[in-house]
Amino acid sequence: MNLSNYLEIKNKIPSNVNILAVSKGFKSQEIKTIQDIGQNDFGESKFQEAFEKQLILKDFKQIHWHFIGRIQSNKIKKIVQNFQYIHSVDSFEKLQKISNISCEEMKNPIIMLQVKFSNDPTKGGLNPDFLMMKWREIQELKNIRLTGLMTINPKGLSSKQNLELFKKCRSLADSLQLPDCSMGMSGDWQEAVEAGSTWIRLGSLIFGQRS
Repeated sequence: MNLSNYLEIKNKIPSNVNILAVSKGFKSQEIKTIQDIGQNDFGESKFQEAFEKQLILKDFKQIHWHFIGRIQSNKIKKIVQNFQYIHSVDSFEKLQKISNISCEEMKNPIIMLQVKFSNDPTKGGLNPDFLMMKWREIQELKNIRLTGLMTINPKGLSSKQNLELFKKCRSLADSLQLPDCSMGMSGDWQEAVEAGSTWIRLGSLIFGQRS
């Protein structure tokens, strides 16, 4: 675990940018270590692994859990029940289902819609034009707090290419009057911050390499 990296980045970023510590693949003890120095937002991408950590850390009430992985339809109910934030909603159908289940469960999760700005077959996400077309319907969905967009850039881009794609995400969020952009990971967080990210998702930079 690299706490000095974490503190250095925390001191460097603007006050409106939040660090989401991506704790998937790391143990609850490591979450506790970084939570001790003030990190309260943690990102998980596999429900079962996350749920086990949530049980171990249930007394740490200040922890906010973020779901950032590919959402399987059969796991939506459990995700709604156990996560305050969902960053990776990549289809209108899943958003509708989250809304319906949130109504049943009397929950109100904070949602960021995953949008795709490049033709990368390995990444999910809504097409920006489709999102604009559906926007009125999306705004009418109940029991969700839609605060922003999320994007993942393809691997192997130059710094300039990363910046351009992140700017597209920020521009779309602004046009929809959404305050948040969840964009930037350990390899490209600086470009994301420059483009206007409000959530950077950092795993290996903080926790070290996954075994």
